[in-house]
This record gives sequence, C-alpha cells and structure tokens, in this order.
Amino acid sequence: MAVGDLQKQVGAHLRAYRLERGMSQEAFAEFLGYHRTYAGALERGERNISLQSLEELAVRMGVEVMELLGE
Repeated sequence: MAVGDLQKQVGAHLRAYRLERGMSQEAFAEFLGYHRTYAGALERGERNISLQSLEELAVRMGVEVMELLGE
C-alpha cells in the first residue's frame, strides 16, 4: 500500500455509501455536517481526515469505522 492509498480507500467507501442512498454530494455533506467542497475532497481522497473525525463520521453514518477503512 502506498502513501495516500488509505485516504482514497476511505473516500471510495464514503462515495459508495452516498450513491447507495441516492444522495447528492451536497446532501451528503449536509448529512455529515461538512461543507460540500470538503466532503467532495474526502470522497476523492484529497483530504487527510483524523481518526477521531473518521470515528465521528462512522457514528453519523451508522457503520463501523472498519467498514470505512477496509478494502
């Protein structure tokens, strides 16, 4: 695994979650409590999210944090 791959993996999981629920990026960002540009950057793996923030996201989304980290 290369540096940055984990960010992209988390982003892919966030995007899959959003698409499975038929949410727009803007609606998803609002749901998460983030600005839409930040949420979009997370999905693209461009932002480095802290472990604490990742835990908070998992709680909001109703998933285990390992689901966001796993392959």
